[in-house]
Amino acid sequence: MKNVTVGIAMSALAATGVEAQEERRRVAPPAVYEVAPGLGHFTDDALFGEVWAREELAPRDRSLVTVATLVATGKVAQTGSHVRRALDNDVKPEEIGEVIIQLAFYTGWPNAMSAVTEVKKVFEERGIGPVAGSEGARISLEAGAEAARRATADTNVAPTASALADLTNRVLFGDLWQRPDLSARDRSLVTMAALVAIGQREQLPFHANRAMDNDLSRAEASEVITHVAFYAGWPRAMSAVPVLKQVFESREAKAAPTVAPDIQVTRSGEGRAAAPEQHFTGSVETSGFFKSDEPARVGGATVSFAAGARTAWHTHPLGQTLFVVSGIGWVQKEGGPVEVMRPGDVVWIPARVKHWHGASADQPVVHFAIAESLNGSSVTWMEKVSDADYGKGRQPD
Repeated sequence: MKNVTVGIAMSALAATGVEAQEERRRVAPPAVYEVAPGLGHFTDDALFGEVWAREELAPRDRSLVTVATLVATGKVAQTGSHVRRALDNDVKPEEIGEVIIQLAFYTGWPNAMSAVTEVKKVFEERGIGPVAGSEGARISLEAGAEAARRATADTNVAPTASALADLTNRVLFGDLWQRPDLSARDRSLVTMAALVAIGQREQLPFHANRAMDNDLSRAEASEVITHVAFYAGWPRAMSAVPVLKQVFESREAKAAPTVAPDIQVTRSGEGRAAAPEQHFTGSVETSGFFKSDEPARVGGATVSFAAGARTAWHTHPLGQTLFVVSGIGWVQKEGGPVEVMRPGDVVWIPARVKHWHGASADQPVVHFAIAESLNGSSVTWMEKVSDADYGKGRQPD
């Protein structure tokens, strides 16, 4: 009987220990388990048990991202508890104040003012006195990047809102971003988090690049989006993913070593072949065919026509240039006179003009033809030029 009693007592103690351990593990308030126990589970196991434990962002950075997200989205009721956590994670009171100042510019004064009230309660609770500004040296912005940013503001903003351009240059970047109370990296970190949280996709590329220039790693930038998903919602985070993907790809392309492409020489007579009969009349040979690499789209060849030989009617989507090398040739647009081509002549045929060209009736001609492609096509072939039409309307030589 005594053994049974001891067993029951030990079981009770074990159960009590498990319950106590469970209570210690919980972060979600008891009310969450009473109203939405599933939310309590995700809060304790997914958010704090997994995400906050991930090493891609240090706990201090996660606190900065969280406080920034809450301030940016006006979540006043949640701000105090995360300011306490931020202080526990070694975020200085001066840095918390500076986060609020930074976000006043990026998410509005009302959000910042509301956050001040909640943060002051926490400071008073912990005996933190009035915060004083740093006496440290101001942060120097990279001259080249700042010149480019200023030029963009002067070009794109000043013509429409001159005062906004002036304040952007003089106050936002000329003062705020140079304050020493928060490092350049941390300013970028909280700004990027806030932009993701409020869905400002258009502004995200500039600030994501700026953050990585300020030593935020690619892994950390990705983790910012993951963390913000829990505090601003999955749609905001998912919308930011393709933007950050483009930033990563752009930075990789710039960082990749560039090798200048080789000069290409097409030798005289190279690739000589008879021109296709369906598009030409008479004896015609092509040689020296070339086609440029993207993004260029020009191509061409040397074309040799025997006397009386010519192309079929055709057009070019972006026009064509002929340079006459030797002999005497003819060229004609539909409805126009036949023009004579002589050595050294350069002939321009506008886009989509129906025409033909080739040798004169009694002399061969060689010309170099150049045309650009549009959507992969540089020529549209039509019917052949009949013997009756060949040379009709020819001007005197």
